[in-house]
Amino acid sequence: MKTVLQVLQYGDFDFRFKTDFDPHSNPDVILKIISGAAFSMSTTLWGGNEGAVLAVLRSLIIADLAVSVNRKEMIKMMDEQSAAMAKAMREAKKEFEKEGGKVITFGPGIKPPKMAN
Repeated sequence: MKTVLQVLQYGDFDFRFKTDFDPHSNPDVILKIISGAAFSMSTTLWGGNEGAVLAVLRSLIIADLAVSVNRKEMIKMMDEQSAAMAKAMREAKKEFEKEGGKVITFGPGIKPPKMAN
């Protein structure tokens, strides 16, 4: 098991971050995190506390953008990259369904039913 991101708050303005990943020595690790997280978030592997997790993730992203040197360029890059990932996910879903697989989408805060493997 690896720590993707651990965020601890010690005081109102004292946040400490920890990760086991080093994107400087291995830039491909970022793509692996993005694709792994997207897969998890689009399957029953997504844990049930989506609303709280997404709120925290979005808060961290907003904070990052607020201190970004070039906010508009960062937003543009995130928009382009997330659009490309969304397209790839849609294409993978179509292929999976074409091969007889079934995809069920759950909205935020909705836990999938317990099913046998």
